[in-house]
Amino acid sequence: MDPASIRPLVDPAGWALLAQLPPYDAAQALALGTALRETGLDADLVAAALTQSRLRARAVGKFGDLAQDMLFTPEGLEQATRLTVAARHAHRFRTAGATHVADLGCGIGADSLALAGLGMRVLAVERDPATAMVASVNLRQLPEARVVTADAFAVDLEGVDGVWADPARRTSSGRRLHELADYSPAVDALLDLRARIPRLGLKLGPGLAHRDIPRDAHAQWLSVAGDVVEADLWFGDLAPEGAGRSALVVDAAGTGVTLAGAGDPSSPVEQADAGPVGSYLYEPDGAVIRAGLVARLAADLGGHLVDPTIAYVTAPAPTATPFATGFRVLDAMPFSLKRLKSYLRERDVGVLEIKKRGSALDPARLRTQLALRGSASATIVLTRIAGAPRVLVVERLGAGTDVRGPVAPPEES
Repeated sequence: MDPASIRPLVDPAGWALLAQLPPYDAAQALALGTALRETGLDADLVAAALTQSRLRARAVGKFGDLAQDMLFTPEGLEQATRLTVAARHAHRFRTAGATHVADLGCGIGADSLALAGLGMRVLAVERDPATAMVASVNLRQLPEARVVTADAFAVDLEGVDGVWADPARRTSSGRRLHELADYSPAVDALLDLRARIPRLGLKLGPGLAHRDIPRDAHAQWLSVAGDVVEADLWFGDLAPEGAGRSALVVDAAGTGVTLAGAGDPSSPVEQADAGPVGSYLYEPDGAVIRAGLVARLAADLGGHLVDPTIAYVTAPAPTATPFATGFRVLDAMPFSLKRLKSYLRERDVGVLEIKKRGSALDPARLRTQLALRGSASATIVLTRIAGAPRVLVVERLGAGTDVRGPVAPPEES
């Protein structure tokens, strides 16, 4: 984004225009823009204000009501840390005793906002001029934070006792990067900083491969309301858990719980046993899967996998857990379109939830092929068991269903 498109909004007239805009409505945006230009407002200013109005509406999911007092770039908003998550990052730094943190690649300033909000001095470094300008606006009320437009490795870190970095994981054209060597700032160079500043934290993509994790790191995958949003590497005092891998599962209310495994974080994933489908099925949270802790979860549930290659856990008894979604298994059968259609129609099913893991079937196409018209609802799981395609008919634990089935472990036929 060109800094020239941001600068007019920082001026009093631009800021006042933003404050006067109604809640963003895509259907009314064109007409609103026309009406504003007809009042004599500059066309570029109107376009910039409407763009910010649209971005603010999108940002509410990450920043809540605070979004209405912030500026954004499209790329910056895409990568920005959710405010509730940024608060967790900042809490780690404060608990570790950090007083002056460098936020390298600060983006629009979300993590700097949380760090400064907890009273730490923050050196917020951003290479892109437009994004740095946005960060300056977003941090304007926090004198503890100073924004510098520069390369991450061109700034003086004298006096800094903690480093946080969120390297860019997309190209300028928006293409997602998968290799750590391609991130910006370079991950290897960031890792070298821990020799000078042991309190180092890195935010990386959730697709982080275990083999790429330094042995002295605590690697934590974090999910929010079921969506895996990031993988963080923590070093030194920022990792009181010690080296290892963990999953932090945060619910919609912001409450978080952790499932952890100690040891070399780059080590192979422990494999759980596999066996027959029991009375209950558990779908592990994505953070648990990414962290390689499915075997640990299966042991805690007193269960095993339905297939050695599929991350579904089955158990003989229900167990409350925040690390997986639980289902009661009502029935199980080999996959057959004709048989499944007959089964569901016999039970008057018209509303069908289709879940899948390890299946090549397209749920949208299957739904069309089933052509259900009933009044009842049901949930099915498409998966593989012992290498063969299977259908499990289930109901969520704690939820009712109109399809009735056996409580005992289902027998396939």
